Amino acid sequence: MTTKAQAVLDWIDERFPLTSSIKGHLTEYYAPKNFNFWYFFGSLALLVLVIQIVTGIFLVMHYKPDAALNASGIPAAFASVEYIMRDVPGGWIIRYLHSTGASAFFVVVYLHMFRGLLYGSYRKPRELIWVFGTLIFLALMAEAFMGYLLPWGQMSFWGAQVIVNLFSAIPVIGPDLSIVIRGDFVVSDATLNRFFSFHVIAVPLILIGLVVAHIVALHEVGSNNPDGVEIKKKKGADGHPLDGIPFHPYYTVKDIVGVVGFLIVFSFIVFFAPEGGGYFLEYNNFIPADPLKTPPHIAPVWYFTPFYSLLRAMVWPLFGLDAKFWGVVAMGAGVVILAFLPWLDRSPVKSIRYRGPIYKAMLTLFVIAFAILGFLGTKPPSYAFFGVIPGAPVAQLFSLYYFLFFITMPWWSKIDKCKPEPERVTG
Repeated sequence: MTTKAQAVLDWIDERFPLTSSIKGHLTEYYAPKNFNFWYFFGSLALLVLVIQIVTGIFLVMHYKPDAALNASGIPAAFASVEYIMRDVPGGWIIRYLHSTGASAFFVVVYLHMFRGLLYGSYRKPRELIWVFGTLIFLALMAEAFMGYLLPWGQMSFWGAQVIVNLFSAIPVIGPDLSIVIRGDFVVSDATLNRFFSFHVIAVPLILIGLVVAHIVALHEVGSNNPDGVEIKKKKGADGHPLDGIPFHPYYTVKDIVGVVGFLIVFSFIVFFAPEGGGYFLEYNNFIPADPLKTPPHIAPVWYFTPFYSLLRAMVWPLFGLDAKFWGVVAMGAGVVILAFLPWLDRSPVKSIRYRGPIYKAMLTLFVIAFAILGFLGTKPPSYAFFGVIPGAPVAQLFSLYYFLFFITMPWWSKIDKCKPEPERVTG
């Protein structure tokens, strides 16, 4: 570095912790040397967040949050999306990057969470990291739901109508709460403007704050690894972990490999299959919203469908409260219960490498249950597997297992026969 550049850097460091931040979070942040494929998804989630923010800025330049009909009899919000797609230079790719990016965000976040289940990344001393991650997931769901209404297509409109109406099932405050959320007695222009402001300003600020807190908490206690070994316990004479390497340049270079692989797949989908076969962008959403015409089957986007199945699985009234209320409780509990995972798992080891057969079997069944619940959430309640096996009882069975996985974990995780963890990482 030249003398002038060093002088500028020194001037900045006197006023802002630039160099110390770079050292603390990159060049002198020591991460375990045995990271594998599963550790790509944290950085990929950060990349997709940046893609969503940048593309969102350009979309807001041309989008009009107005449900009123224009001269052609089309809602202005829907017409502005069509204008972006057809008349704005490069608008189509910005819109598809954003819409496909929403699904990509959930793909990498789900895989990132699954890695936590594999290697016990939620265990002590990383409980707070996991709680922040759960809050990020909740904020991401809110952001996606509110953004889904903005195109003002048929599925956007009716999906919002169904989901917001669920809040009316809450005793005492439900009807008033649903009106507050909508800003009207029905989904209308007021709802569109509220969701737009939350989607563009409020929730992204919360999301960014939670991501920063998530990363700061991670770098405070250090990263987990596939062995579940705490590398800070074994340090060399220089004070650095014996089984750790600087995050930069080793993992920044490694993450570039993951980024390139992700961008190849992501670009292929954006250019050749942006609708994702109707899962990323439903075909009904290419039709302007019509409050007088209900689609034959209303379902949320694929990343909400496992929790939507939990909601639909509750068909019995309990304690004088109707089934819809208990469905809302089940849907909310399905997300919130994730935050309690650090205190439910009583296993003496963290990583699946040293877990016993019970955990491996229970986790495998949990993944299967989650996938089937997600599939059934995209189908009407009358759906039957192979035209013979009714889907509703299957959804109820797997919904029960979803919650039993967590509720019974303190018992079966304690009795599981585990192998002893090594003292050092094994590579």
